[in-house]
Amino acid sequence: MKNSTRKSAAVLLLGLLGMAGLQSCRPGETVPQNVILFIADGSGFNHVAAASLFMHGREGAQVYTRFPMRCAVSTYPAGGPVYDPHSAWQAFSYVEDGTTDSAAAATAMSTGVKTCNGAINVDPDKNRLTSAFEIAEQRGKSTGIVSSVFFSHATPACFAAHNPSRDNYLAIAREMLLESPVDVIMGCGHPLFNQQGKPALVPCYAYIGGKETWEALRLGRAGGDADLDGEADAWTLVETKAAFQALMSGPTPRRVLGIPQVFQTLQQERMGDGQAAPFTVSLIEGIPTLREMTLAALNVLDEDRDGFFLMVEGGAVDWAAHDNQDGRMIEEQIDFDRAVEAVVDWVEAHSSWKETLIIVTSDHETGYLTGPGSGDMASGDDGMSAVWFPLQNRGRGEMPELQWNIGEHTNSLVPFYAKGAGSLRFEEYAVGSDPVRGAYLDNTDIGRVLIAFLEDR
Repeated sequence: MKNSTRKSAAVLLLGLLGMAGLQSCRPGETVPQNVILFIADGSGFNHVAAASLFMHGREGAQVYTRFPMRCAVSTYPAGGPVYDPHSAWQAFSYVEDGTTDSAAAATAMSTGVKTCNGAINVDPDKNRLTSAFEIAEQRGKSTGIVSSVFFSHATPACFAAHNPSRDNYLAIAREMLLESPVDVIMGCGHPLFNQQGKPALVPCYAYIGGKETWEALRLGRAGGDADLDGEADAWTLVETKAAFQALMSGPTPRRVLGIPQVFQTLQQERMGDGQAAPFTVSLIEGIPTLREMTLAALNVLDEDRDGFFLMVEGGAVDWAAHDNQDGRMIEEQIDFDRAVEAVVDWVEAHSSWKETLIIVTSDHETGYLTGPGSGDMASGDDGMSAVWFPLQNRGRGEMPELQWNIGEHTNSLVPFYAKGAGSLRFEEYAVGSDPVRGAYLDNTDIGRVLIAFLEDR
């Protein structure tokens, strides 16, 4: 259990000021003891649909699509144009402008504050922002991060670091590992292995905080102050698939750093035809799945009687979408979906919906994924009109017919699903109305509500 008595007064004050104007817990409302935030990086409504069509032969088959709280999320960054729902469905190219990146979007979800693209938990003027993780730690909760890409990448970094540039991987990794009080960090970035899970010809320590940091980790001598008692708490390093699987049950170390023996992604960058149908190119052996990593993290965090806050990122959905890889995008979305399914089972077996909140969402859409034939079409009056066609279902186990329109992010709304303690609080923030997606909230509302829950306890 965390020692929550040693708090930074300045950080706590910033957190309280950031909550000004938010409503506190209402009579009869359950405030979550545990929060599990799932972020499928780059995933839009059609990414979710494509995975469901391939796995089940129909849309809406994932467990989270039946959560009681369902809406959409706007994702624009600070300085970007506010999402206009009517313009978005009048001009096909509208959503290609004013797009966020993962750093700005994750900062919004972590702190409740908009920032500029590239910024990690700092505002547009580079002032440090207080994150939900920091407040959770002050409340004595344990915190954890799991990602299918390297852990110092933009989205996971926004839950344990502060930096004006997401590209400062060395500094970000060092802050996460040597200064933050986070209890579990799991993600790629192994310095001694390549993307095929083989020993690297030349080690790369950029994503792990440098060679000196790595050597200290291997010796069990590196770690920041996790329990806020003024003394460093060393990480227990986990690397092999067998070690991740062993961590899914039974006794656990106090603090865990899990780095699978692969470089940037778990599976998305493996060799073979990147355009092949899902799972036809053999997966890299010896690499844990996102599901296994998530269950291992839960087994560490659930020891805390004060509760925990876990962020799980399906980071390589975005990487596959940038490359317009039909099959690998679906693989990554399915890997993410399986992690969510496992945690839903965990809640029902080891916790309850009265004490745990699960949120499933995305930071932005990538690739402008639509059904075939979508785009600007000539209209009868010699003008142009935009049309959006749905994905074409070809049955279970078959690639649905789809169309990538760009290789970058869009300003489209993304999905939001929530179930459990406090989930209905988000309904109050879903005040936007989109002609196709219906009610929507903003990504800052996610951070604001999560911080409000922490302040309510």
